[in-house]
Amino acid sequence: MSNSTTNFYALSQSFSFSDIIVIATYFLLNLAVGIWSSCRVSRNTLSGYFLAGRDMAWWPIGASLFASSEGSGLFIGLAGTGAAGGIAVTGFEWNATYVLLALAWVFVPVYISSGIVTMPEYLGRRFGGERIRTYLAVLSLLLSVFTKISTDLYSGALFVQVCLGWNLYLSTVLMLVVTALYTIAGGLAAVIYTDTLQTFIMIIGAIILTITAFNKIGGYSNLERIYSMAVPSKIIPNSTCHLPRQDAMHLFRDAVTGDLPWPGMTLGLTILATWYWCTDQVIVQRSLSAKNMSHVKGASLLAAYLKMLPFIFIILPGMISRALYPDTVGCVDPEECVRVCGAEVGCSNIAFPKLVIELMPSGLRGLMIAVMMAALMSSLTSIFNSSSTLFTMDIWKKHRPRASEKELLLVGRIVTVILVVVSVVWIPILQSANSGQLYVYIQSVTSYLAPPVTAVFTLAVFWKRTNEQGAFWGLMVGLVVGVCRMVLEFAFPPPRCGIVDSAPAVLRSVHYLHFAILLCGLTAIVVTIVSLLTPPPTHEQVCNLTWWTLTEEPQREIPLQKVSSVSQRTSQGSVLARRGGACGRGVGLCIAAVRRSEETPAPRVPSVRESVFWSRFCCANALLLVSINIFLYAYFA
Repeated sequence: MSNSTTNFYALSQSFSFSDIIVIATYFLLNLAVGIWSSCRVSRNTLSGYFLAGRDMAWWPIGASLFASSEGSGLFIGLAGTGAAGGIAVTGFEWNATYVLLALAWVFVPVYISSGIVTMPEYLGRRFGGERIRTYLAVLSLLLSVFTKISTDLYSGALFVQVCLGWNLYLSTVLMLVVTALYTIAGGLAAVIYTDTLQTFIMIIGAIILTITAFNKIGGYSNLERIYSMAVPSKIIPNSTCHLPRQDAMHLFRDAVTGDLPWPGMTLGLTILATWYWCTDQVIVQRSLSAKNMSHVKGASLLAAYLKMLPFIFIILPGMISRALYPDTVGCVDPEECVRVCGAEVGCSNIAFPKLVIELMPSGLRGLMIAVMMAALMSSLTSIFNSSSTLFTMDIWKKHRPRASEKELLLVGRIVTVILVVVSVVWIPILQSANSGQLYVYIQSVTSYLAPPVTAVFTLAVFWKRTNEQGAFWGLMVGLVVGVCRMVLEFAFPPPRCGIVDSAPAVLRSVHYLHFAILLCGLTAIVVTIVSLLTPPPTHEQVCNLTWWTLTEEPQREIPLQKVSSVSQRTSQGSVLARRGGACGRGVGLCIAAVRRSEETPAPRVPSVRESVFWSRFCCANALLLVSINIFLYAYFA
C-alpha cells in the first residue's frame, strides 16, 4: 500500500496532464507511421520484409543509421561518462565519420555485387563451408541480446523510473510491446520510417534541453570553470576520485594513464567501429535496402553529419548536470550513492534524466520522456528486425533448405517474440549487475569479442588469398583470447573509490581499447599464416566477392530459395562453366557469368554503377565532412 502511494506521489509531483498528452500523441504518431510504411512496401516477400523492397531513399536510411546507433543506452551512457570524465568520450561518436565513409565507398559495393542479405551469408559465399557462417550468426545474436537489447532496456527503464516513478517492469514491458508490434507487423520499412520520426524528435528535444542547461550555467564559456568545481559535499578521505579530471576538456588523453588513452581512441576505436558500422547486421541491412549506390553514400554522409551532434546535445549536458548537481550525479560515498540511485559505484548514469526532471517545464518534460522512449525503441526495433533476419537466413534456412517464403517470414516473426521474452527475463539480472559500470561494460565486452570479426572481414574484402581455414582458425584463436580477458574483467571489476585494486597487472596495464588493437593484430597474423599454408580459395570464391574483383554488371540476385551451401554452388558453377559463361579476371573488374533466367523475374538488385554527377557530389561532400571532422578533433584535442 505505502509503496503504491509513494509511487503515485512521485508521479503527481513530477508529471502533469500536458506531459501525458504529449506522450500519448507521440505513441499514436509512432504507430501511425509504422502502419503507413508497412502498407507502402510488400512485406510478404523476403526482400520486402527484410530489405524494405530495396527501394529506400537516402534520407530515411541516414536517419535510421543514426537512430539505431543512438539508443537510450547511448543517451544515458554518453551523458554519464561525460559527467564522470569530460569530453573524451566524444571520440566514440566522431570516429564514426571515417568508418561510415568506408561502409558506403568500400564495403557496400562488395556486399551488393555478391548479392547477399546477411553478413554471415557473405562469409559463407566468400569462403565456402558452413562453420564460419554459423559461428558468426550465433555470435551476433548473443552480442545483440546481452550487450545491445539488455543495456538499452535497462537504461530506458531507468529513465522512466527516475522521471515517472513507475515500476521498472511496467515501463519496460509497455515499451517492448509497442516496439515489437510494429516490427513484427511491418518488417524493415516500418523500422526505417519510424526511425526517421524518432531522429527528428530526439534532435528537437535534445536542442531544447541543451539551450535550457546552458542558460542555467551562463553559457559555454563558464562550463570548464563550473565543472572543475563540481565536488560533492560527502567525500572519501585520502582519495582523489571525487575531484573532476584536470583534462576534462581535452579529447586526447595520456597514452598510459588516461581513462581513454589516445592510441586506443584512434586505432582501437576504429577497429570496434569497423565491426559496428561495416560488418554488423543492424547497420549493413539498412544500407543494403537503398535504391542505388548514390543513395547508400548519401545515407552514410547524413548519418556522419548527425553523429557530430551528440557532443553538443548529450555529452556537454552530462557535464552541466554534474556541475549543477554534484551531490547526486557526482557522488562517491557508497552509502550516499545507494540512497541516490541504488548503485554503490556512482550515479553518473542519472546525469541526463536528472537534468530533464530539474530543468524542463511540464509538457516539455513529456517530450523528453518521449525522446528517451524514441531512442530506446529505435535501437530495439533495429536489433529485433536484424536478429530475426540473421536467425531466419543463417540458422533456419541451413536446417530447412527447402523452406517456403511463408515459413521463413513466420519464423522471422516468432524469433522477434522470443527475443522480447528473453530481454524481459534478463532485466532483473541487469538490475543486480554493477549498473554504475554499464557503459564501460558495453564497450569492453565489444572490444573482447568484435576485433577478430573486423580482422576477418577486412582481409576477406581486401586480400584475395584469404581462405576458409585461415579465417576459421583466426576467429577461434581470437575468441579464446578475448573470452579469457573477458572472464578476468568480470572476476576483477574496477574497485570503488578508496579501495585497493587487487586485479593482476596485465588487466589494469592493458586498456580495453589497446587490447582491441592487439587482438585484431593477433587474429590477422593467424589468418595470414594459416591461409598461406593451405590451398588458395577457388576462383568462384573470389569473383564478385572482394574489392579487387567487383563486377561491372549487377549480378543477378541468387533466388532466396536457393541461398546455396557450397555443394549446391559448385554444381551450379560447373553448369555455368559448361554453358561457356566465364568470370574473367579484369583489373578490378569481373564480368558476371550469371545470365537472367526467363522463367522467374528476379527481384530488384541495386547496381554498383551510379550517375557521374551524384557520384562527384557525394565525393565532394565526403571531403567537406572529413575536413570538418579534422578541424573539430584539432580544436578540442
